Amino acid sequence: MNHLKERPLVVQSNFKVLLYTSSPYFEEVRDQLSYFLELQKSPNVFYTYALNEISLWNGFSHGWTAQRIKALFTKFSRYGVSEKVIEFIEKQYYYQNMFSIIKYTSEELELIAREKKAFANLDLHRKTLHYLRQDETSGRYFIPMHARGIFKSEMIHLGYPVNDQVGFEDGQPLEINYNHSQYPLRGYQDQAVKSFVNKTKDAIIAGAGIILLPCGSGKTIVGIAIMAELGMSTLIITPNVISLRQWRKEIIEKTNIRDEEIGEYSGEVKEIRSITLTTYQILTTRREREAEFHHLNLFNRKSWGFIVYDEIHMLPAKVFRFITSVQAKRRLGLTATLVREDGREKEVFSLIGPKKFDYSWKELEKLNFIARVKCFEVKVTMPPDLENNYFSFQYATNKFRMASENPYKFVITQKLVKLFSRFQILIIGQYLTQLEEISKMLKAPLLVGKTNYTTRQRIYQEFNDKKIRVLVVSKIANFAVDLPNAEVAIQLSGTFGSRQEEAQRLGRIIRPKSGVANNAYFFTLTTLYSREEFLAQNRKGFLMAQGYTYTNLLEFDLSKDILVEELIGETSNTTQTEETT
Repeated sequence: MNHLKERPLVVQSNFKVLLYTSSPYFEEVRDQLSYFLELQKSPNVFYTYALNEISLWNGFSHGWTAQRIKALFTKFSRYGVSEKVIEFIEKQYYYQNMFSIIKYTSEELELIAREKKAFANLDLHRKTLHYLRQDETSGRYFIPMHARGIFKSEMIHLGYPVNDQVGFEDGQPLEINYNHSQYPLRGYQDQAVKSFVNKTKDAIIAGAGIILLPCGSGKTIVGIAIMAELGMSTLIITPNVISLRQWRKEIIEKTNIRDEEIGEYSGEVKEIRSITLTTYQILTTRREREAEFHHLNLFNRKSWGFIVYDEIHMLPAKVFRFITSVQAKRRLGLTATLVREDGREKEVFSLIGPKKFDYSWKELEKLNFIARVKCFEVKVTMPPDLENNYFSFQYATNKFRMASENPYKFVITQKLVKLFSRFQILIIGQYLTQLEEISKMLKAPLLVGKTNYTTRQRIYQEFNDKKIRVLVVSKIANFAVDLPNAEVAIQLSGTFGSRQEEAQRLGRIIRPKSGVANNAYFFTLTTLYSREEFLAQNRKGFLMAQGYTYTNLLEFDLSKDILVEELIGETSNTTQTEETT
């Protein structure tokens, strides 16, 4: 690397890191930065990352050291790295596991430090650390057993991720055998299981953390395989009833567990069995606004040995304080992205655990385990009357919704549906009136929150059977919807700049496709020169970090024959399938 201009990094003193896409080392460096930096912006010229506490803590948990990060920056930075940045990295590495908690008695934990002088810093925050006490005789520090999670949460907000060495309760044993002969794990799935149940390490520190895998890559299977390795009564918390029943189906299909051994704790039934499935929604349901969340006592209704938090990025804030009381349970978070729009990643890190395993979306794509998705942002102009109203509004929220419901999007959607006339198409949006309108225009079924479970399942099945070609869905399709045949997603509108939602919606079409091409297409429609277009840059952030690129199109581009040929041409899944039959 002789020329400085070939180096892709600019490490700024404000803890921003720029990664230039034109560098021949772009991909190599991008894949490494994802471990310990947080992607914030991703325009064409360079990516902008943030270097912060939580990103570094996850990097350290993944085996990165301060020295290794500094070496990477030094090797690939154009202008060197400021001492301020180096000091910050070293400081966070120093703080990582500075404090540990160990079991002292059945009622108390002891706090120990790598260096005794570290306790002096804690003494400055005694008002914040409500449960920490110092023994007057020995000078040692203790925490009540019941405050284990609360203390870790308090400490992480002071910048100290605590190394929890207390261990776990085994819970009631459960004989569960995964059918490896009929459903063998893929290589990366086996790695994920071993990263969580690492039998070569001391079991006292195994069994708490997060596994990140793309939508459609078999996170549920990984969770079930870990259940079989642990062999303990298990509580599984899912986003909704549809996801809950998908878990039930997979467990019965892939293990020796019978249907009657699985309990469903939902709005319809309240069963508690050796394996119990519930939803975040039922756990946070209460009779009145000020009433207690009485369903949260499910955490303590049985001697669980293992708790699975499916789609951990959706964990409601209301549940966090109850998670603090179940730190003695082994716990697994499953997700495609750790991005939380409420900024509570620190609580997830301290109460669920660090990243145990993740796998590049693009690497899975290369292996054909997920579809090759082509992403497009179609920029739509405003009708003159809407444009006049738009610029007369003062509030950003009003402007965002006006742009999101731009009626010209209906014209573009109809063009795309015609363009992909042989494909299975999902149309996803945020606003019901908008979805109702496009549903009528296309004479396509519409599924929304109030659609009952039976109707949803029937329509989903008809779509999977290709009896329905176009399906319109609200944000209920953001997660836990199994539509393996979906090949095209058209996003009419979304939740502001939500990176999490963008990733989940792309995930609806990411399952591998039949045929040679294995292609899928994701279109997001944004109104040109609007608040929506501005926030779309943030929405794309997570997917851009995973290696996806968006092709920008103007609405008139969709009328060009050359574009049509480029979009579907000879790479069509349908065409390839027909040629091989």
